[in-house]
Amino acid sequence: MKNIEDYRAVIFDFDGTLVDSMGLWHSIDHIYLERHHKVCHETLPYEIAGKSFTETAEYFKERFALEDSIEDIKAEWVAMSHEEYLNHVHFKPGALRLIYDLHRRCQRIAMATSNNRETTEAFLQKHNVLSYFDILCFTTEVGAGKPNPAVFNQAAQLLSLPAEDCLVFEDTLEGIQAAKAAGMDVIAVADLWQGDHLVKIKNLSDGFIQDFTDLE
Repeated sequence: MKNIEDYRAVIFDFDGTLVDSMGLWHSIDHIYLERHHKVCHETLPYEIAGKSFTETAEYFKERFALEDSIEDIKAEWVAMSHEEYLNHVHFKPGALRLIYDLHRRCQRIAMATSNNRETTEAFLQKHNVLSYFDILCFTTEVGAGKPNPAVFNQAAQLLSLPAEDCLVFEDTLEGIQAAKAAGMDVIAVADLWQGDHLVKIKNLSDGFIQDFTDLE
């Protein structure tokens, strides 16, 4: 694996990697299911890990026999999460510093996320770094969630770079599997929701950090 400054582009996952938000989504899932008189099981975060926004809605609809349409489910989630992201979700330690450093060194910056475009762009805009990202790629828009490598393949294509010139930061096993399948080097970022996957995450990734201050 090369030094970070030797890659032409860095691709970030969003939730659990750049920002500390996985607990928020578990809370939203719990509240949403309560509203619809369903029980949220503790294993749910692991059942939906890596799925795109649309795939997660499809899973919920089938798993919990929901009457709402896929689009209605997603719209309710966006409404529930939007204010939380803008007011209560924060970058992980050292993340903004890394984005500034990459921008200063003229390295390309990309996002490959399972979140929705509206919330992601609003969060980055609030923190004045949306313009620092050359491209934003969404699993929902490519039609396949992680561990399918489609979202990383799209990022490399839009960046006009070969996979070996791209370094990925990811937190989930499914995300790391997707990036490796795309032929990219991956640094795993610690997150509380990695659970039993932590050993596999460390073994599969090319590096592991507690947060981005480890890179300073």
